[in-house]
Amino acid sequence: MATRLFEGKDHASVYLKYRFSPPEKLQEVVFSYLENKKVTSFQLAVDVGCGSGQSTLWLAKRFEKVVGTDISEAQIEEAKQAAHPANVSYLVCPAENLPFKDNSVDFIMSFAAVHWFDLPSFMKEVERVLKPSGCVAFSTNCLDMQLHYKDCTEKLTEIFQEFRKRTFEYANDRVRRVQDDYQMVFEALPFQDKQRITDIYGAVPFTVAGVLGYFQTFSMYQTFLKAEPEAAKSLIQNTEKRILEVMGVSSLETPLEMRMRHVAVLGCKNS
Repeated sequence: MATRLFEGKDHASVYLKYRFSPPEKLQEVVFSYLENKKVTSFQLAVDVGCGSGQSTLWLAKRFEKVVGTDISEAQIEEAKQAAHPANVSYLVCPAENLPFKDNSVDFIMSFAAVHWFDLPSFMKEVERVLKPSGCVAFSTNCLDMQLHYKDCTEKLTEIFQEFRKRTFEYANDRVRRVQDDYQMVFEALPFQDKQRITDIYGAVPFTVAGVLGYFQTFSMYQTFLKAEPEAAKSLIQNTEKRILEVMGVSSLETPLEMRMRHVAVLGCKNS
């Protein structure tokens, strides 16, 4: 069964506000892969583990119909309430039990989610619902992120690393699938035609407030918050103070960049 850590209403609300879409470079990698595989059918794409829908929307321009699925009712409700094109819809279901007919889906993607699934069960579903010559893209941002602002990158990144270290005490074991650059996910994909790319780099614009909000979407922070609410809130407050001091600013709306590395597992069903 999938690990269920993102289902609370408050968590879903923060997730909608601060999580980001797959960056442009990653989108280019995915669509280049589809072009190289000479994919000609763009009828149905499914975004599994879509959360509040950030990763679902960018498929709408390429596919006739896009369905975002998630096990969390709260996440799906946030996605439905947010603006989205008419060809995008959302539904609640486990990743391991997708409500699509055999050989009916052209493309399956999962952004920053597949590491939470029961991989053997999920991969059976992928093989079942995907059309012959259909493709998949499973990707995530890695944990070696950098905060960039003028000449403060090193000090800001050190602050983030300390935040991550403190909250990592509450990390679920399945985070290790991110730590191994999706090697486990790659091995679980039951297709001969597959590849893993581990050096996709991009930058996401944030404000200081946005960075702090993003930190609070982490499953390990949310677990920390439930276990030690005062300590977790204090950590956010201290992190905010340190970031502002290093940057030499007072406004939480000061812009900065988060630079990150992404990995992607791409595959094509050839039978």
